[in-house]
Amino acid sequence: MGLPDASGDLSSEVEVDAFRRLFPLRFYERHLSESIRPDGRPLGRARDTTIALGAVASADGSALAKIGSTTMLAAIKMEVMTPSMESPDEGCLAIDFHMPPICSPIVRPGRPAEAAPVVSKQLSDTISSSGMVDLKELSLVSGKAAWMAYLDIYCLDADGALFDAALLSAVSALSHLQFPVVSLNEDGRVVVVSEEDGGKPEKEPVNREKRKLTLKSIPFSLTCILHKNYILADPTAEEESIMETLVTVVLDSSSQLISLYKPGGPVLANTSVIQVSFSPLKHTL
Repeated sequence: MGLPDASGDLSSEVEVDAFRRLFPLRFYERHLSESIRPDGRPLGRARDTTIALGAVASADGSALAKIGSTTMLAAIKMEVMTPSMESPDEGCLAIDFHMPPICSPIVRPGRPAEAAPVVSKQLSDTISSSGMVDLKELSLVSGKAAWMAYLDIYCLDADGALFDAALLSAVSALSHLQFPVVSLNEDGRVVVVSEEDGGKPEKEPVNREKRKLTLKSIPFSLTCILHKNYILADPTAEEESIMETLVTVVLDSSSQLISLYKPGGPVLANTSVIQVSFSPLKHTL
């Protein structure tokens, strides 16, 4: 008696999978009509999120962030530089987003992913406009030395909502960042005091001990899919490929709007849909 049932179940699963592959939009719309998604989530619920600080031991600050299967590794390396004449009391923060072939089948070896420079610019614009990092805090000696912070984010698994996971990993790595100890050498130049030297500066240290970076305003983001009258929070890669209208809303920790990003898709006739899409993010915060 068990064999026919098992065979029937298998046949049903094959039919559902075939329908999902041949008519993906219709497959999703059947679920949406019942306010549920194929992975079992309600429409407005984001996936489970985890953060692990200090994921890269050799970095000055690092974090591993996961939203569902989407996984980002962020690492910060600090170097001493000469500040520009226009901003003698400020350091610099350079952000780069990488998508190696391991992260997704659509990323080909030897060919840069189209999304990488887009996410890099989004991250730079968001962190800059949020005022999270005061570049003056990266100054060491006015006009002579300042910190250059290289923030590299590597996408290890690209299963949708790339910007949300990348921003989360970037903010987490910046919160984990510790400034290295530096001192003046015999030539009067600022140099990093390495642990191999026993941590003993040649002259009076510019900063006597490692310190944390003060984050003034912390940005959070939520990407939603807008499809007909439905709003799907935190889409997977499959959902993004089927329903093309994406909106990413970025708020700070006081729920102030930092930015709103909508790449492509149909034009929205009014702002009511956008206003509704804010509510999942506010509940997330």
